[in-house]
Amino acid sequence: MDKTKAKAAALARRQRRVRGKVSGSAERPRLRVIRSNANIYAQLIDDLAGTTLVSASTLDSDIKGAVKSGSNIEAAKAVGELVGRRATEAGITQVVFDRGGRLYHGRVKSLAEGARSAGLSF
Repeated sequence: MDKTKAKAAALARRQRRVRGKVSGSAERPRLRVIRSNANIYAQLIDDLAGTTLVSASTLDSDIKGAVKSGSNIEAAKAVGELVGRRATEAGITQVVFDRGGRLYHGRVKSLAEGARSAGLSF
């Protein structure tokens, strides 16, 4: 197996392991962070119903014009603040954080801090 496939397989393994332990409900949904090379995405998911309650990403029109790049810490913080605002508008204040098998560092950490500053607690 080449290096790229091994890294992808390891990430998938970490994601499956986290999903076995972390689950969201309507009262306390799961804040899922998806990080790609070009963008960052966040969703609040009710796993019991299988629905996405709130979502935000660097591709949203609210953020796209305000940030220079979708793949930096400032953009991740803006996404966190946007998902936090949308969640509080929907009446959600408590979430479970799912970092998606990534390290709690850099863009993932910045998104979490932005969501906390917007009123989410986890």
